[in-house]
Amino acid sequence: MRKNCYKRMGTLASRPGIKTLLLISAAAWIIPSVNAQLSVSLTPSTPSPSVVGTVVTWTAAVSNLRAATYRYRFVTRGFDRLARVAKDFGPDNTFQWAAGDREGFYTIEVVVRNKDTGESIQASAPYQVLPAVNGAQPVVTPTAHPLVFLYSAPACRPGGKMIVSFVSPDNVVQNTPAKQCDGIFSMNFYIAGLRETATYSVKHRIDNGGGSITEGPVLRFTSGQAPANLPTHTKISDARSPGQGIFLAASLRANFVATDLDGNLIWYYPSLLTFLTRPEAGGYFFGINEDTSGDQSKQIVRAFDLAGNTVFETNAERVNEQLIAMGKPPISAFHHEARRLANGATLVLASVEQILNDVQGDGPVNVLGDMIIVLNRNLEVVWTWNAFDHLDVRRVATLNDKCGPGVCPSLFLTSTANDWLHGNSVSETPDGNLLYSMRSQDWVLKIDFQNGRGTGNIIWRLGNDGDFTIDSSDPNPWFSHQHDPELHADGTLTVFDNGNFRQFLDPSAHSRGQVLRLDEANRSATLLLNVDLGQFSGALGTAQKLGDGHYFFDAGFLSDGTGVSLEVDSSGTTVYGIRSSVQEYRTFRMRDMYTPF
Repeated sequence: MRKNCYKRMGTLASRPGIKTLLLISAAAWIIPSVNAQLSVSLTPSTPSPSVVGTVVTWTAAVSNLRAATYRYRFVTRGFDRLARVAKDFGPDNTFQWAAGDREGFYTIEVVVRNKDTGESIQASAPYQVLPAVNGAQPVVTPTAHPLVFLYSAPACRPGGKMIVSFVSPDNVVQNTPAKQCDGIFSMNFYIAGLRETATYSVKHRIDNGGGSITEGPVLRFTSGQAPANLPTHTKISDARSPGQGIFLAASLRANFVATDLDGNLIWYYPSLLTFLTRPEAGGYFFGINEDTSGDQSKQIVRAFDLAGNTVFETNAERVNEQLIAMGKPPISAFHHEARRLANGATLVLASVEQILNDVQGDGPVNVLGDMIIVLNRNLEVVWTWNAFDHLDVRRVATLNDKCGPGVCPSLFLTSTANDWLHGNSVSETPDGNLLYSMRSQDWVLKIDFQNGRGTGNIIWRLGNDGDFTIDSSDPNPWFSHQHDPELHADGTLTVFDNGNFRQFLDPSAHSRGQVLRLDEANRSATLLLNVDLGQFSGALGTAQKLGDGHYFFDAGFLSDGTGVSLEVDSSGTTVYGIRSSVQEYRTFRMRDMYTPF
């Protein structure tokens, strides 16, 4: 039998500055450098072993004979021994790790780099994770999140699939995604989407194939109490028949929250980030933090799970190291968009500053553009698109938009800039290209991406004075300062039309929810739906196509400090509405906490 704690010595690959590993205790590993000037220890907050789902904080401590600035990268290895960068080089010497979704032996590694000299050293520590379940009886255990629990069941026979069903006191049934049985590892599921201080019943079900179903025993647990200072939501209309589903709000300057369709809190993200950009299938989310202090190592993009645990994270300083090595210009900050692509890569939108002379004003002017960056699973830059390489810098913002503190991402060249593009979303098209929304240009671009093999050339420009004609009886059919366009497999495009240009001409103009049918071959668009949302949202917003032919639009930036989200049917009739106590960056209708529409 393998021991829980053990000693080992080994030699790393011969990279400059990396020395020999030496395990000195079950809790901390230290590597002394040859010149005895630099060593690092790696210590877990909870000694090995612990059970599945335990949150362990790893701390790397450097000792040396001189002061220096250090950057830390944390890597995890599971039973498959594949290295996964969980937190790329940054100033934080701690790493919070949820101890796997299955038991086994893991390795946590840290690489510490002296930013001034480039010297680096590495330490690693083994860690054993035990199953939460003991024997044949499943168990439910709380997490640090009062509205998220961990359901653990014994291993099930290979070929089967397990899901977990949980039922609220008013008999609303929710299901987790299915997981494949392998006959070896215990089965672990986050239970999320829970009302506060409510008692739920829960059980698992195994589909063994051929119509054979096995069910586990019914267990009961009671959810906890959320903090009192979270945003609140009030249902303002509900003309449709009752149905399931949830509402996820990327609150602005407040915790992100989810509610049921009556506005009852069922989830929140315990940390504060600038943007929640997208929910992803399986109960994962992407977020961005913009830091105004001028430190690019604190401009962060992060993926996290339902319990609030960070899955992976990188920062602008680290990405810039890679961009500069590739001969590309550095970015200032991440902003507005981060999401998973179909090939598993991560796409993130970032800002790029450039001083132009006598182009968008007299003399030198700081012009803020955009870069689209694609990262692989180890947070390495694999594809970029720089707007300065593909767009006409002489085409100024349609409303002469300007950037200043709190309006745009952090600026590093000057205190203000021309808000040339203000990209606010990027999505993948059904044919493997990219759709990029430029608020300040009133345009949506299709970019040649081809699943990472594309040239970055502009395929077409959609909007006023773009490449498409439009069929509509509306005297002002085109969107302006739009948000969240998405091109669907049926050839329709959904978009939230903030309407800033219309509102500039007519102060009584409202924002609109729009659906257009695109004929890409003939460069023509037909306006199918053009819903007056009854209020003007000068910024932010969402457009979403739901599974039943309905559409969901978020007017997230209202003058009274609130946001309103409306669901409309195919004729544009409002069938559901909900109001937030705070402004919202984006909102999403989801089937449950694991499944976006």
